[in-house]
Amino acid sequence: MRADAGDERVPLITLPNWVKAAAACGFSIGDVFAEIGIEADLLHAERATVSAADMGRTMAACVARSKRRHFPFALGETFAFEYLPELETFLTTSQTLRESARVFEWLRLLINPHLRMQVHEHGEIASLRLDWQGRDTPQVFQWFVEATFVAVLKFGRALMLNRGDFRRATFQGERPAHATEARELLRLPLVYGQPHNALELDRRLLDLKLEGAFELLHRQAEQLVVRRLSERPPPPGIAVQLEHAMERKPALLGQGIEQAAKELGLHPRTLQRRLALEQLRYAELQATLRLKLAKVWLSDPALDIESISERLGFADRRSFTRAFARWTGRTPSEFRKRPSKG
Repeated sequence: MRADAGDERVPLITLPNWVKAAAACGFSIGDVFAEIGIEADLLHAERATVSAADMGRTMAACVARSKRRHFPFALGETFAFEYLPELETFLTTSQTLRESARVFEWLRLLINPHLRMQVHEHGEIASLRLDWQGRDTPQVFQWFVEATFVAVLKFGRALMLNRGDFRRATFQGERPAHATEARELLRLPLVYGQPHNALELDRRLLDLKLEGAFELLHRQAEQLVVRRLSERPPPPGIAVQLEHAMERKPALLGQGIEQAAKELGLHPRTLQRRLALEQLRYAELQATLRLKLAKVWLSDPALDIESISERLGFADRRSFTRAFARWTGRTPSEFRKRPSKG
């Protein structure tokens, strides 16, 4: 993952897709989210995000749990535009496949900034090439490729209405154990160990006049997409992302910057540099969040001080007491007696 972009959070707008795919494979996505520490928020799905690292862990966990079939195939088959109806309208009212390909860039911005699909033309062949936008390609990328290819083939074939089809699919990875299942599902020749992940088709099909073309709706859908993109909130700063990660997984509070950086999908030096740009240091942020959570948990009489000190990552109660007294001028026990002054 790119050192300067690995801390980007990935939108979770496709949550319903993951729910349906997991069910089709015989398990609940809720169990996976609980295992990884992801909070599902269907009420605010359009704004929900998850770290790129957690998204990768989610995919790996789903593949491991799925016994009925290969999970990425189910993910691709169940992909729909529940929260992005204007993209589906733009796609289905396009005059040509070439025009519809603009959706790929929008999907990258709205669903996963690390996955980029672009059209490449060479001679009589056009290829829809899927690349990872980053320095280090994660192992789970190949599963995202499979899911994406299944979805693209589903929509591409629906647009062409049997007037054309793709020629073959190429993969950078080695031939997997599920290659036969992939061949039957994609209904294409599959070639592994290639320079690119790509779906190939005759170049002339890019300009095939599509029967669903509807120029007025097409323009309106484009306006809605542009509006959606303009209304997206700016990505949170690295300090906010780190705070969210620690609140989600308090165990990070007692660990060093290396583990925190790993949680965000960053190199430790990158995390230090990004914090420095916000004029912060890791130790300061860690202490601030420890104090914040300590006050919250001390207000809960059901939690004893030993448990709180352990949650906050202190070696023992004595270490916690010294730190809390340094921060507030009071011991945890004194704070509990006079919480209104905290």
